Amino acid sequence: MSDKFPDRANDKNRKAQSYRDLLVWQKAITLAKLICKLTGGFPSEEKYGLILQMRGGAVSVPSNIAEGQARHTTGEFVLFVSHAEGSLAELDTQLTLAVELNFLMAAQAKPCADAISELRRMLNGLRRAVSGQKPVAPGSTLVASH
Repeated sequence: MSDKFPDRANDKNRKAQSYRDLLVWQKAITLAKLICKLTGGFPSEEKYGLILQMRGGAVSVPSNIAEGQARHTTGEFVLFVSHAEGSLAELDTQLTLAVELNFLMAAQAKPCADAISELRRMLNGLRRAVSGQKPVAPGSTLVASH
C-alpha cells in the first residue's frame, strides 16, 4: 500500500473515519490499477469496447464504496455496497470474456480473478455487517458451491 493510502484497517479500536480507512476500498483501488495495466495490451479496436467497460467497472467498485461510506445513512451505504458488488460481477464477466477472446491468457487474468473473489467476499461481509445481517454459513443453500 502506498504512503498516500496507509493501511489502517488493522487498528481494531478505530472506527473508519473515511472510505480510505476501509481495507476493501484499498484493495478495490489495487484491482482497478491492475485492470488498467492489463487492458493496456488489448487490441486497439477494443478501446471503446471491452477496455472501456472493464476499466469503468473496475473504477466503479472503489467509487461506490467511497460514495456509500460518505452517505449518512446505513441504507444508503448498503445500497452503494450492493452497487459495488454488481460492478464486480460485471468485471468478472468481462475478464472471462477477455480470456475467451484470447486478449489475455488465463495466467495473466488470474491475479485479477483472485482479487475479484476476495473483494466479493469482503463486500458481502461489509454489506452484512453494515446492515446487521448474520453471515451466511458455508454450505448453506445461499452460497454457491463449485
